[in-house]
Amino acid sequence: MVARLLDEDPEGAYGYSRVALRLASRVAAVREAAGFAAYATQKYGEALAEFRAAKRMTGNIDLWPVMADCERGLGRPEKALDMAGAPEVHKLDKAGQVEMRLVAAGARRDMGQLDAAIVTLQSSELASSSVQPWTARLRYAYADALLAAGRESEAREWFAKAVEADRDGSTDASDRLAELDGVEFVDALTEAEDEAEAEAEAEDDGEGGDATEEQQD
Repeated sequence: MVARLLDEDPEGAYGYSRVALRLASRVAAVREAAGFAAYATQKYGEALAEFRAAKRMTGNIDLWPVMADCERGLGRPEKALDMAGAPEVHKLDKAGQVEMRLVAAGARRDMGQLDAAIVTLQSSELASSSVQPWTARLRYAYADALLAAGRESEAREWFAKAVEADRDGSTDASDRLAELDGVEFVDALTEAEDEAEAEAEAEDDGEGGDATEEQQD
């Protein structure tokens, strides 16, 4: 239930995770699920504690990047950067290392170090033309950092590259690109509904006016 609700109803997922913890707190998968539920609801202290517990139980370091991001959420970007330079990072797979790079860049931005954040994201994975599961998010983060640094033309280029790689809509790169291009999207369905509502109100007002005239007569 936690997995099913996590994206659409994180508070509901969090509630189920607390029940699971009461029933099976010694199961590593339960602690990990509880960590993600807490993380999704921005309860970073709880999330970090659960992730640490899962790591102790399994010895698995896959949670290292999200643990570092919890440190960011707790307002400790320096700690996140320390974790980015720890030996555990070398044990992560490629996806985990890219995730750690994203967290480290975010920590740099938290500290107001925009140029350092940009440099942190510059990597062989960013330069590669092949599309991997992390490509869209990496390109998006790089574009966003460039834009924050005032490098708008470069940012536009990388938002466009993020759009190319974002096959499942995991980012809003297309919206950001349109915003930079000055394109404004209009929801035709919403406009039609608004017009219909206005017409209905006008008709109601007209009928009300007729009734008032009849009463006066």
